[in-house]
Amino acid sequence: MAEKRRGNWGEGELYDALCVLMIGVCGWIIGVQFQVFAAFNAFILAHALSDHLMLGFFMGLAMFAVSLRKSLQLRRAMRERDVTAARAEAIARHDALTGLANRRLFLEAIEAHRAEAGPVPAAAVLLVDLDRFKPVNDLYGHAAGNAVLCAVADRLNALLPPRGVAARLGGDEFAMLVSLDGSDALARLAQAVIASISGPVLWNGNELKVGATVGVALVAREDADAEVVLHAADLAMYQGKKDGRGTFRVFKSAMDVELRARAQLEGALRAAIQSGEIEPFYQPVVSLPGRELIGVEVLARWRHPERGLLAPAQFIPIAEETGLIADLSYRLLRQACLDARDWPAHLQIAVNIAPQQFQDAWLCERILAILTETGLPPHRLEVEITETALVQDLEAARTTLTSLQNLGVRIALDDFGTGYSSLYHLRELKFDKLKIDRRYVDTITMSDERAKLVDAIIKLSASLGLVTTAEGIESDASLDWLAGQGCDFGQGYLFGAPMPKGEMDFLLTRSSEPAEPRKVA
Repeated sequence: MAEKRRGNWGEGELYDALCVLMIGVCGWIIGVQFQVFAAFNAFILAHALSDHLMLGFFMGLAMFAVSLRKSLQLRRAMRERDVTAARAEAIARHDALTGLANRRLFLEAIEAHRAEAGPVPAAAVLLVDLDRFKPVNDLYGHAAGNAVLCAVADRLNALLPPRGVAARLGGDEFAMLVSLDGSDALARLAQAVIASISGPVLWNGNELKVGATVGVALVAREDADAEVVLHAADLAMYQGKKDGRGTFRVFKSAMDVELRARAQLEGALRAAIQSGEIEPFYQPVVSLPGRELIGVEVLARWRHPERGLLAPAQFIPIAEETGLIADLSYRLLRQACLDARDWPAHLQIAVNIAPQQFQDAWLCERILAILTETGLPPHRLEVEITETALVQDLEAARTTLTSLQNLGVRIALDDFGTGYSSLYHLRELKFDKLKIDRRYVDTITMSDERAKLVDAIIKLSASLGLVTTAEGIESDASLDWLAGQGCDFGQGYLFGAPMPKGEMDFLLTRSSEPAEPRKVA
């Protein structure tokens, strides 16, 4: 483009020079035809003006040369300005790392298609969000993350149909704008994108693996603008994430309704945390086989003013995604510590700490502040973490857990057997307890394979000097089997459902009453 512009400027200068020469020639012809020069020469000779005329001629020639030089400099500056402007425009409309179009250029492309759209949509947007990208950055560093982003850009370009546009919208979010050639072709393209991105990226001898979830939205004339189209694709992508990731979803109007409902729930959740509508419920934990009450697990329940009592599955994921989980967890912990002060001194309370909270360098200090404020001894608190927290940042987890154990707080690995933990994690992090997930416990009396797995976990825990708690015990048969295999503790509906403080107080009062003597006949 710059060479073409330089060529245009050269042609313009030649044209200007020819025009000046033509004007001079025309003046000369007119002067010859009308004898103007003869009279002019006679006038000069009669008045002895030849020296002055020569001086004026050379001064004019010098001025012409100066003007020409300035004109050439101005033209050169204008050319450089145009080249710089073009380069700046290209930078402003493309992603610096991957070279793909950026959000601005992509929206302009969508808008152009939308303006030209007929009654039937002729283009579609595929919004591509990477799965498992954060662990790559955390484990290998940003250089590895950049390598993955560049590899994804290359793979999208390789799959891009003619006249399509690929863009990086920001972070780990990409998009494609393609002409519509039937729904089957669109589905095949979305599946090809997912399959291509799922392939490993080789970096410094490591295989970096990410996945992709794709949201698809058609570009229609009735859409208000390009942002509306992109928002629709984002809703479809979010639905794909919700359905299990690594898949694609096409936008439907019901998704917008669902998202609005979710947004309302987020706002209500924020207010509920502040107002205390979310309260701790307590599920008994007993020793095996005697069933003596040794503690409780703290579980959240939301007393929603319109929807009634909501279980954690209905709001905890939202709290984690919106960053509200830390405030919610600390409030529950504070209230549970206050409640536990009135209970027997041997009872422990177990609380769950979300993986996101392990990114907080002040987690240990915050828990200590709550224990100090409420007066609950640290040895009565047990913190439960899931295996996900270990994968996200092992060193941060090690530092936090060690600090808590130094205070006297016990640490339990929750839902063991369902995540990514290994013998390395068990050896390095020095847990006090393993909790066997309810999905194994439910079927131990019906599945020999599950029974063998649970037996292996119990034996592994004992060999490492850890105690075990089995979750989800609902039958005497399961209880007897677990006790026979050496499981230390149990919890589940067989011993009691999660209950508010009032019911827990009643249960403790009743259990502390002396048994009535039997009547002798």
